Amino acid sequence: MTRKLLSGLVAVCLLVVAGTALAWDAAAEKNAEAAIAEFKRADPSIDAFFKNAHGYAIFPEITKGAVGIGGAGGDGVVYEQGAAVGTSSMSQVTIGLQLGGQTYREAIFFKDKLALENFKRGNFELAAGASAVAVKSGASKTADYANGVAIFTMAEGGLMFEASIGGQKFTYQPK
Repeated sequence: MTRKLLSGLVAVCLLVVAGTALAWDAAAEKNAEAAIAEFKRADPSIDAFFKNAHGYAIFPEITKGAVGIGGAGGDGVVYEQGAAVGTSSMSQVTIGLQLGGQTYREAIFFKDKLALENFKRGNFELAAGASAVAVKSGASKTADYANGVAIFTMAEGGLMFEASIGGQKFTYQPK
């Protein structure tokens, strides 16, 4: 009797923990929506990317720091045709002449379904040579996709001197 009761309690605890671990993070989606509003406020023409892209990943806050060797990381929300479909984590390691720390937002737009599916397979990487457009009024008017992807960043705070090389790596977790 005690063994059955104990087994039942363990099963219930595992279900609760698993359910919590797999639960959607509504706060993360709310932060992503606020970041989208900030991108649109800073550059109203970026709205064309939000409307025309098959999908996008929004990272409301990426934190970066370095003293010679640097690192950055942040979590975001992935959207497909305007609806949140999952989450993503970004990590970056850089090496070179660099000093300081900063936080910034990042938006990655996927031109078509193929580009988004490539990202959703996980282990997506942006090479050291990938260029991002710094968001300011009108900047997105001349921006375009490269290999089906367009990247925009928006500084939030901090000061960073940097002449370094490194790439970004992303993971994807469906909703």
